[in-house]
Amino acid sequence: MTFEIHPQLRADCFHLGELNNCTLLLHKNALVHWFILVPHSHQTEIFKLATDQQNTLQQTINRIASFVDTRFKTDKLNIATIGNIVPQLHVHIIGRQIHDFCWPNPVWGQTESAEYSAAQVTDIQQLLIKDGLL
Repeated sequence: MTFEIHPQLRADCFHLGELNNCTLLLHKNALVHWFILVPHSHQTEIFKLATDQQNTLQQTINRIASFVDTRFKTDKLNIATIGNIVPQLHVHIIGRQIHDFCWPNPVWGQTESAEYSAAQVTDIQQLLIKDGLL
């Protein structure tokens, strides 16, 4: 069985690159800095991953969270695995700021959005490369 990103994630996100056996995505809603890590696994829950995969995933989450916190000067990070709509294991890492569009409410289910330009997505990829993440 080959690994593929769920169609909903492909529709909602830009593909940024691969790191530590995960695909890194950027949610298309540019109103918040919303990154999604998709481990290359057919498991649907973190606890079902082998211990070494869990450790690698946690280290990767920490690295992306640090990147988001440092590069986008967040007031709070939201890190979660929800999976109610997309059953594929994926981890949301969202940089929140007290002045963002829906603070303090969750970003899930909000209808307000703005898209990134191609240049903005490229700039984020370049920052990830500069920081040694991609």
